[in-house]
Amino acid sequence: MKRMLSRMVVASGVLLGTCVVSVSHASGVAVAKPDAALGEQLYANGDMARGVIACASCHGAAGNSIIPINPNISGQSYEYLVKQLLDFKPKGDHPPIRNGADGAPSLMAPMAAPLTEEDIRNVSYYLSLQRFDLEAAPSATNEDTMERGQEIWRGGIASRGVPACAGCHSPNGAGVPGKYPRIGGQHPDYIADQMRLFRSGDRANSTEMFEIADRMSDRDIAAVADYAAGLR
Repeated sequence: MKRMLSRMVVASGVLLGTCVVSVSHASGVAVAKPDAALGEQLYANGDMARGVIACASCHGAAGNSIIPINPNISGQSYEYLVKQLLDFKPKGDHPPIRNGADGAPSLMAPMAAPLTEEDIRNVSYYLSLQRFDLEAAPSATNEDTMERGQEIWRGGIASRGVPACAGCHSPNGAGVPGKYPRIGGQHPDYIADQMRLFRSGDRANSTEMFEIADRMSDRDIAAVADYAAGLR
């Protein structure tokens, strides 16, 4: 089943390393430049009249989350944020390609549902301009797995065809703007959870990460997630 899903995802061409298709191109309608001020207002306060919950309630001030299951999104690239928010929403008659465990709706599904494409662009642009608070970010805490995590991050797992994480997410975990997200300083619980969702196919918006996570054990995932949290 997972292999069938892999072929389906490959066919759809949904890659983590591909910049998001511009909303203007997808809709065929020219759109205005994102508005950071409107994005900040929606992020901080939401819009209860439309059922939009303030993003800050889960992701913290300016995207610096203090809740382990909610990711730090401050300073992530605009393209990556837009893509992820769109992936939480259904595509016509098709369900979202980012789901929770066992195919259940993601916690983000009801949050993203009332957002318009303009909302998504504005919030993403605002967050992309914010400063990620590295000093307050999580750190690696498990000394028993640190060596294993470092080995996978820097060299991958050659015997199972797992590439080095640093090859895409950079040696310090900063990622590549517009292509690969920053995961250095990210909550380890969140990283591990997303790796398992990639492996199960419930998060189906990256062929690359599906194939990589599918070759990793729970021990591998836990080690590299903790190690990545300590990168700066």
